[in-house]
Amino acid sequence: MESYKIIEVKESVFANNDREAERVRQDLKRDKTFLLNLMSSPGSGKTTTLLRTIENLKDDLRIGVMEADVDSDVDAKTVAQAGVRSIQLHTGGMCHLDAGMTEQGLREIGTSDLDLVVLENVGNLVCPAEFDTGAVKNAMILSVPEGHDKPLKYPLIFTVCDALVINKIDVLPYFDFDMEKVVEYAHMRNPKLEIFPISAKTGEGVDAWCDWLRRQVRDWNEAK
Repeated sequence: MESYKIIEVKESVFANNDREAERVRQDLKRDKTFLLNLMSSPGSGKTTTLLRTIENLKDDLRIGVMEADVDSDVDAKTVAQAGVRSIQLHTGGMCHLDAGMTEQGLREIGTSDLDLVVLENVGNLVCPAEFDTGAVKNAMILSVPEGHDKPLKYPLIFTVCDALVINKIDVLPYFDFDMEKVVEYAHMRNPKLEIFPISAKTGEGVDAWCDWLRRQVRDWNEAK
């Protein structure tokens, strides 16, 4: 019987990506640039939340945005109109960004004169969570209409994130969404997860989220 080898390709791919991600972070540290990887499902209000965040922070921080999508440049145009540097990243059909793709985007947008770069990842609760992009911190948006059970169904993304933004709290009266339960479930996955209920539409809660992000940028730049 002919012998054969079993090659763990998936492990190798992730190991190589992790090494590249660490190089990305080293380059960001050299430039004193903070990279936030922002993830969510489609329709969570990611771009609207990002616009509110830019509005809150743009007088304090030099901001750039990398918009990742399978196709189109709608989000990049929208963000550029907010007065910050913006580029669109097309993934060629892929449902996530990895460290290599992120590095290409960072080279194009330029980081030496930016304090904060936000990577708006492809809308998906599964694939983006599997790949380290080289970001300093990961954050995700969960909207009220999506339901409070998502930490039970998609555990990895809650595990790898540092912050959870619960968006669309202005529609809480119209949905069967239990805020206490979602906080409980999210902390089951990640006890250290910072949680910020907001309404990107009305602005409620956005200050607390932006204060957290402002602190992260400051701490990253001041750390040895």
